[in-house]
Amino acid sequence: VQLQASGGGLVQAGGSLGLSCAASGRAFSSYVMGWFRQAPGKEREFVAAIAWRGSRTDYADSVLGRHTISRDNAKSTLYLQVNSLKPEDTAVYYCAASSTGWGRDTYDYWGQGTQVTVSS
Repeated sequence: VQLQASGGGLVQAGGSLGLSCAASGRAFSSYVMGWFRQAPGKEREFVAAIAWRGSRTDYADSVLGRHTISRDNAKSTLYLQVNSLKPEDTAVYYCAASSTGWGRDTYDYWGQGTQVTVSS
């Protein structure tokens, strides 16, 4: 599967953005999908995940209640609505796909990332 993330940008603290990830190739619904992020000088970290048909989600504690992951299998697209943004949310956001199942360390396909910058 090929993944293309988009929707990043510069936003003030407290603002919102809608990230998208378009997938092509093998059936999108056969993958668990997730979002990760990497801030400058830091390791990549898990943000959120969603199961094959969207019936189950998982969030990092740092974004729980502020970010919402969703998917549209008919459009082969993954979404991340990021609300109440904080400067510490500044990072490159990556979408990822897991062909092996549920779990934060199971991802084997990665998109190229989209930059989110939050100004204070």
